[in-house]
Amino acid sequence: MKHYYKVLFFVLLIFSCYKPDDGIVKEPFIATSTSFGGYIAWKLEATKTGTDTTLAAAHQGLLTNVTRKIYYKNGQSRVDSTYPIGTLIVKESRNDSAIVEIVAMAKRGSGFNTEAGNWEWFLLENKGGTVSIKKDSSGNELRGGAAMMGGMCNNCHKAAKSKDFTFSK
Repeated sequence: MKHYYKVLFFVLLIFSCYKPDDGIVKEPFIATSTSFGGYIAWKLEATKTGTDTTLAAAHQGLLTNVTRKIYYKNGQSRVDSTYPIGTLIVKESRNDSAIVEIVAMAKRGSGFNTEAGNWEWFLLENKGGTVSIKKDSSGNELRGGAAMMGGMCNNCHKAAKSKDFTFSK
């Protein structure tokens, strides 16, 4: 009988420590600077070089010598026409070899920025190989929803509503 209790205790101990990893990101997903670290090793989904008049001034679209690379963490794709909560996308613009701009978007969920499919927009920076969310002169992270960049991110990405507000995939 003692053996039975030892086995029962062991089984209960194992199940009490078990946490299923179903790969589903729970809502809301809130990205941090570390979420974007190492984006250069993510799946490169698109490379666009030169002037892109559809971008206008956004993402250096009017410059002829800029290359824009778009990375998706884990090569994430849409599921039933929308990206899953936790999807991360980074667009890096380079003028020759120098980084000119790094922007990102994260699928938050929980009704965040419903005008644009629950996406949050980010301005990133790379300092000495460390990527982080850029900060303004007051120390506030440059991130947000509908009001980000005076609404420019939402307004532009609405044109890609049928592709869950993304252009590159």
